[in-house]
Amino acid sequence: MQVILLERVAKLGQMGEVVSVKDGYARNFLLPQGKALRANDTNIASFEARKLQLEARNLETKKEAEVLAAKLDGQVFIVIRSASDAGALYGSVTPRDAADAATAEGFSVDKKQIALKAPIKDLGLHEMHVRLHPEVDVTIVLNVARSTEEAELQASGKSIQELAAEAEAEAEFEIAELFDEMGAANEDGEDL
Repeated sequence: MQVILLERVAKLGQMGEVVSVKDGYARNFLLPQGKALRANDTNIASFEARKLQLEARNLETKKEAEVLAAKLDGQVFIVIRSASDAGALYGSVTPRDAADAATAEGFSVDKKQIALKAPIKDLGLHEMHVRLHPEVDVTIVLNVARSTEEAELQASGKSIQELAAEAEAEAEFEIAELFDEMGAANEDGEDL
């Protein structure tokens, strides 16, 4: 199916281009979302008449997105979740959770704007891409932790697995010291 793009669509084309796409993609995504029109004579004439308005609106929304992008790029948001001792989450962190965390900090981000490469199923720092406009992309970081104290430790560069290993090594060292002391006390008792 031939369509006229009303805005820039990633991996497809720029505004005003007539492109050929599969029928289902056009019917189910491009046309209902208002991103394209069927390429017939009437719609082409209509597009040419509205072209300046569409370009002006596109430029305005792009400027708004760039202003937000300057504030949002590189921000770190803390998401508190329950997890096992090994750091595996009971559930996962979704784009909705990231959008809620950003909104709680005063940024207007919709879950549809957040691109997630793979589900987040463990504690730690995770990068997410936020598409504010078809031409404006920023990266945010989600700090997924069990508590705010743990989030602060993760932010300083330590992972939960490293902290657990340190705590385990410290506990083993204390146990070894205790056994050494008990052994020494035992030997002293035998000498009497």
